[in-house]
Amino acid sequence: MRCGVIARKLGMSRIFNDKGEHVPVTILRIEDVEVLSTRSMEKDGYIAVQLGFNNKKLKNINKPLKGHFAKAKTEPKEKIIEFRVSEDALLKIGDKICANHFIPGQKIDVTGISQGKGFAGSMKRHNFGGMQATHGVSVSHRAHGSTGNSQDPGRTWKGKKMAGQYGNVRVTTQNLKVVKLLEDEDLILVEGSVPGSKNGIVTLSDAVKHDLPKEAPFPAGLRTSDASNDKTIPVSENTSGNLSENEGASGEN
Repeated sequence: MRCGVIARKLGMSRIFNDKGEHVPVTILRIEDVEVLSTRSMEKDGYIAVQLGFNNKKLKNINKPLKGHFAKAKTEPKEKIIEFRVSEDALLKIGDKICANHFIPGQKIDVTGISQGKGFAGSMKRHNFGGMQATHGVSVSHRAHGSTGNSQDPGRTWKGKKMAGQYGNVRVTTQNLKVVKLLEDEDLILVEGSVPGSKNGIVTLSDAVKHDLPKEAPFPAGLRTSDASNDKTIPVSENTSGNLSENEGASGEN
């Protein structure tokens, strides 16, 4: 089981495939994703990799986090997230993950915070049908109806579907297809919509309901110590073919 990746949602666009069909895509960008620390079974009781996303100014970091980043010998990060991994997929502190962590055609799961829509009624929030438009119904056409309680138990059950805040919750969209990689700019184009607002931070991971493609890099798609974005570590025989195919397509967008 590989670790996931942290990315920023830039917005939506579209591309055309070889058949000339229009494909809506969400553009995700990987920004300085780096391994900050690892968790081991002997010391922590579980195996995981902690990733940092996007460099941040030192003056905006509190003292405990400054010590954490100093121990990892990395720049301060905007976001820190842990990913559970298998023992053979552990990474080294300081490893940097880039867009070639995934391959075109691979299915992934994307998790983010959905857009908040404020206070909403039961019809909009839970897709209730509402009450009748006539036959004595007045004022309460869009009401949710009875809350379903009497003297016993004398309270409203926790989790009852009623009006309230709509959105702004953690959402995972499964089985989204990676359409194209623009590795020069660390961009991942995913078919369809992705939870979250523009410039929001999302996490990408291998789909749990699909097998990992054999061509996918293992344990991760890593960048070399060279400052150039074009130089990445070759991790499988078929990866080079995918890269050359995408390099020619990077000028389309």
